[in-house]
Amino acid sequence: MIEKKTVCQIVEEWLEGKDYFLVEVTVSPEDRIVVEIDHAEGVWIEDCVELSRYIESKLNREEEDYELEVGSAGIGQPFKVVQQYYNHIGREVEVLTKDGRKLNGVLKEADEAKFVVGVEKKVKEEGAKRPKLMEVDETFGYDDIKYTKYLISFK
Repeated sequence: MIEKKTVCQIVEEWLEGKDYFLVEVTVSPEDRIVVEIDHAEGVWIEDCVELSRYIESKLNREEEDYELEVGSAGIGQPFKVVQQYYNHIGREVEVLTKDGRKLNGVLKEADEAKFVVGVEKKVKEEGAKRPKLMEVDETFGYDDIKYTKYLISFK
């Protein structure tokens, strides 16, 4: 069986000096290898082909047969690495918390431990008769959520 660690090392070699980053590598027991990469401005098919050929040049089909799929992290799919949060700052996201709350808002900032989303909420200000719709910053730790994903808007 081809080891995930081996594939990750090959991909990291290819990524060196490029603006792409690795999102995920999976290797099934049947040696089906799936590699997901991403880039702040999107992934080009030519680069997926180049990476696929690079991986194939480093693995020996004579020793072990495998199936290889190289692609981009899917649009509308949950984020898997912190770099995806950085790339989507300023964009609208959907967050599902572990306690079941689903929030939509603008991703304002992110770091290695947490991220902040500006969410519109009705807030009753002191002395006001009615609550007013205001943007409130919600901070989440990555362990506090089930997923975050980019919301595609056709406005």
